[in-house]
Amino acid sequence: MRTDCITDVFGFAAVEGHKVVAGFDGGAMTSDAGALLLGQVDRAIGLVDRLAQCFVDARRPELIEHEVRTLVGQRVLALALGYEDLIDHDVLRYDPMMALLAGKLAARRKGCAPVAGKSTLNRLELSRGTATRYHKIGHDGGAIEKLFVDLFIEAHRQAPKQIVLDLDATDDPLHGHQEGRFFHGYYDCYCYLPLYVFCGRHLLAAKLRRANIDASAGAVAEVARIVEQIRRHWPQVRILLRADSGFAREDLMSWCEANGVDYLFGLARNSRLVAEIADELEEAAKESRRTTRPARRFKDFMWTTRDSWSRRRRVVGKAEHTAGEANPRFVVTSLATNECGARYLYEELYCARGEMENRIKECQGDLFADRTSTATMGANQLRLWFASMAYVLMCALRRIALINTQFAKATCGTIRLKLFKIGALVRVSVRRISVAMASGHPYQREFAAAHAALAQRAP
Repeated sequence: MRTDCITDVFGFAAVEGHKVVAGFDGGAMTSDAGALLLGQVDRAIGLVDRLAQCFVDARRPELIEHEVRTLVGQRVLALALGYEDLIDHDVLRYDPMMALLAGKLAARRKGCAPVAGKSTLNRLELSRGTATRYHKIGHDGGAIEKLFVDLFIEAHRQAPKQIVLDLDATDDPLHGHQEGRFFHGYYDCYCYLPLYVFCGRHLLAAKLRRANIDASAGAVAEVARIVEQIRRHWPQVRILLRADSGFAREDLMSWCEANGVDYLFGLARNSRLVAEIADELEEAAKESRRTTRPARRFKDFMWTTRDSWSRRRRVVGKAEHTAGEANPRFVVTSLATNECGARYLYEELYCARGEMENRIKECQGDLFADRTSTATMGANQLRLWFASMAYVLMCALRRIALINTQFAKATCGTIRLKLFKIGALVRVSVRRISVAMASGHPYQREFAAAHAALAQRAP
């Protein structure tokens, strides 16, 4: 492990007559000591080992320093710690905490660091479906997709009676000439259009797609794959599919009806739908003018389009008057009237899907799922999966270790800042490795609670 440091001493303003000097001569220190919790969570759910098994390594074992398991773990854990770029690893490869998480204190070969630098990790990200002469590492995309659902299922001690799967498409802006980039009029930029599937906080799928498609493109195949895998373990679970109006398409609704899956989708308004709730809109307008506050009414009715739907379906219209104007909204559902009333269906069940947007923000804002800057879609999809696995790891930390702390519902960025970014001195002796963390860390109680919870889940 490299310990040589720059020996310059930096002087600062004196404090109570004492000189203040600083230098990079502390030895084996880290600013990410809290990452020990991440390593413990990984041991509890086996994420890195199982993700590494989705890769094929055709390199000659006697000539390599860093195994695939080391590379995969290093990439996922670094994203969770806030290091989004591969170039960061030219410094991180000497960080004692990264070495500890990799289970490797020193390199086997002279001149190497305990973990990999940017060039080796770049070769991992450029891996293809199969190993080739020039790409010695390959990966199985289907196995990676399956792992997301397996981890979701294993997060439950017993089969739930019902689950809600949220679907959404979002923009992934591109600033180069990546393969598959297109200009999207709604987002007003060149981008990808990834498809996300969540169940509460759990991430089940992150599919990179071109932007020249409908928001629901490929949704039937993704949902069918996920539902089949879930029902293999939980055959009696009731599944509700929930999404905005971009997914209210005949093929997806027909698939749900044919496969016993309920759905609740937003429905784009048009003049015929608005005319259907004209009386309710007028009533809401009168009440709003009388009370000077927003007012709403709901109408439950059967509906079909003129040519795109194969059958009549239940639609709920929200007739709202707010800010001096009408604001009609509609949803279409397979749920029966006698089990879910119109107001509850819209206000409590449908509007709750907005929480999924916060999960996407965590993935893209806190864990850098939108860093798709490589040339090919295949490599960018792998980057998206690495970031998504970092989210799954953080989600497991919240669920297992932070459930009884103030961070039980904190964002990934907050958890990183307050629990991972801890300065520490790492000492290696004959019998043990000591990580001496900063005594003034303000969240020691939460760290201790997380450690105690993880100790009970040790494999």
